[in-house]
Amino acid sequence: MPPAICTLLLLLTVLGSSNSLYAQLPFYTDDPSVTARGKWHLEFFNEYDALQLQYPNLRQNTSNLKINYGLRHNLELDLDAPYIYIQRSAGKEPSNGVGDTNLGVKWNFLKESEGSRHPALSASFYTEFPTGDASQQLGSGLTDYALNVILQKSLSKETRINGNVGILFAGNTSTGVIGTENTRGQVYTYGLSLLHDLNDRLSLGGEIYGAYTDSGDLGRSQLQGMFGGQYNVRKNVALCFGLLGGVYIASPRIGGQIGVSVDFP
Repeated sequence: MPPAICTLLLLLTVLGSSNSLYAQLPFYTDDPSVTARGKWHLEFFNEYDALQLQYPNLRQNTSNLKINYGLRHNLELDLDAPYIYIQRSAGKEPSNGVGDTNLGVKWNFLKESEGSRHPALSASFYTEFPTGDASQQLGSGLTDYALNVILQKSLSKETRINGNVGILFAGNTSTGVIGTENTRGQVYTYGLSLLHDLNDRLSLGGEIYGAYTDSGDLGRSQLQGMFGGQYNVRKNVALCFGLLGGVYIASPRIGGQIGVSVDFP
């Protein structure tokens, strides 16, 4: 990530206002919450991964900036784009640059009330534009469309479970060389996370996240787990951290993630 952007993020963290956070970082499994109407929400994370069975690609560093804006009727607009660095074996040139850009909308159409049996439910629809250089493995080279259904059920005041089921109609979950690639047919995604609030500041949890194609190519499927958490520095600023690892080629062998979430008026 360029130094100017890192400096901007630091300033935003310092100047943020005192609103509650809706962050799901560091997990890939989304939660149903949306940014309040007229509010801005910003997320930035950096993930460093050791790859498996992708020689000459050895490691990948992904920096991602995501901006959300709250609309009427519990709707939220989302925009995010990664900056990717791919390290390769000796004698092979590395790649670095902007990856594919996502633009989406999320709708929280059912909220969970205390004592109710039904979960909170949301749906999101994303279009991924091929802004990354496919020849350098920074992008898929395709315009992808994805629909995701999201639920959350509280097990207690401190513990909640999130579940996601999604379909990519055009077929790529790849960010750089991580993720399921499929130029024909669909990719199906799923995620399950469990989070527990230890106190007002610290939340810890774990997740299982994966994807597979309708081509039945198990070698290109994705299955990974993460343990991580979020620490609320202030009501509007949170630091996030996670350790992850996976199986199959499309998942990192091992990796780590750090990030920050900020809410604005």
